[in-house]
Amino acid sequence: MMSAEPLLSLKNIKITFGGVRALKGVSFEVNPGEVHCLAGENGCGKSTLIKIITGVYKPEEGAEFFFDGQPITAMTPSMAQSLGIQVIWQDLALFGEMTVAENIGFQYAVSGKYGLVDKRAMVAAAEKALARLGVSLDLHMPLKELPIAQRQIVAIARALVGEARLVFMDEPTASLTQSETDYLIEIVRNLSASGVAVVFVSHRLAEVLEISDRMTVLRDGALVGLFPVEGMTQSRVTELMTGRNFDSAVIAADHDDQPVVLSVKNLSRTNEFENISFDLRRGETLGVTGLLGAGRTELALTLFGMRQPHQGQIVLDGETVHFGSNRDAIRAGVAYLSEDRLSLGLNQPQSIADNLVMASLDRILSGGLISPSKKENVVSHWISALGVKIGRPEDPIRTLSGGNQQRVAIAKWLAIGPKILILDAPTVGVDVGARAGIFEIVRKLAAEGLSIILISDEPPEVYFNADRIIHMAEGRIKATYDPRQMSLTELEGKVYA
Repeated sequence: MMSAEPLLSLKNIKITFGGVRALKGVSFEVNPGEVHCLAGENGCGKSTLIKIITGVYKPEEGAEFFFDGQPITAMTPSMAQSLGIQVIWQDLALFGEMTVAENIGFQYAVSGKYGLVDKRAMVAAAEKALARLGVSLDLHMPLKELPIAQRQIVAIARALVGEARLVFMDEPTASLTQSETDYLIEIVRNLSASGVAVVFVSHRLAEVLEISDRMTVLRDGALVGLFPVEGMTQSRVTELMTGRNFDSAVIAADHDDQPVVLSVKNLSRTNEFENISFDLRRGETLGVTGLLGAGRTELALTLFGMRQPHQGQIVLDGETVHFGSNRDAIRAGVAYLSEDRLSLGLNQPQSIADNLVMASLDRILSGGLISPSKKENVVSHWISALGVKIGRPEDPIRTLSGGNQQRVAIAKWLAIGPKILILDAPTVGVDVGARAGIFEIVRKLAAEGLSIILISDEPPEVYFNADRIIHMAEGRIKATYDPRQMSLTELEGKVYA
């Protein structure tokens, strides 16, 4: 449903944070009823652009902003809402204790006479919005009892109550199965057909290419271009986003002749995972994938001693171990890189050097005190070995890019000399180019004999970087796969089924 006149048009959008130019004269436009993809690596400026469009940030002078052909001189959040611009963020921003009707029509809770809740109007608004989507939900059910796919629908319905004309969807399918994703895509198509423009932001390029009419690509805060989606391929999109070509190939190899380093036998933890069994051999990279909520991180935390199993055994180098804490696991040679790098993996205010030696202080002591020379040797060795790009080791780690921060986080654990390295979503918050560098490090470490457990909710990451793949679902191992014996499409079909 295209129009000669854009619904939204922005030109020369610039904004600077702390001396860093986040957007560099970006232009962006969306037509009425269009499904538009906003693509780019993490940190390219996508979220910043959305926040400018919705009035959260104010662009620098010289920006031009038009909505429905009319110039906007100073966008504010309330103005954006009145114009029908809505954003559905990845966390949905819904209220679990409130009912479906209350979440959809909560604005009516304060619009009744004397500030009283107009429940009848609230329910009517929710019914109308869901009917427009062709969906039927129990309006009186607490939201927390709904699966994630239906919560997405509630978030979309809430946007429609606000008479949405332009809806931004931020990673709307990250937690959905394939059938749920297909259903959501159909809803997006219905919105488009009714004249609502949708801007889709997703790391799943296949679905972006399936649903979008056009694509705007950003790179390092600058506009790469506006492209028709017809004829576009995933590899071409990746090249536009990064400026580079990445050749992907299956690297899986047999390790049957290598000793078993870790053996997990019927490991269980109530309400988290059940009867998990597998072996990990020397130099092997074992991939663990599955949808959010599969129990992957809970399993990793148990292997690292952060949680105690309720049943089963952990056998390390032929001996049963009982980790009372992560300190026991570290002493035994198990290292764990958390998926939450910012709050758990690194201490942002501290220096690069201090973060790097955080887990290996006992190795740089001399007479009970930290030896500056030993510390310097450890830091310089691992910065060089992992190719970390830094200014000075004394600089705060927050001054580094996401990719370089992740390299320091990996180095922190390598400095303890581990037997097993558990990488939990190691590329979260890391752009495509930096991802390639991290996986090069993973392959090199495995070649040197380190045993690695690679956890990711993105099937391509384990498909191209693991020797074997465990598929977890609802706390159980659903299957184990050999990447050499299946296609990526087949793996994705299994995971998203």
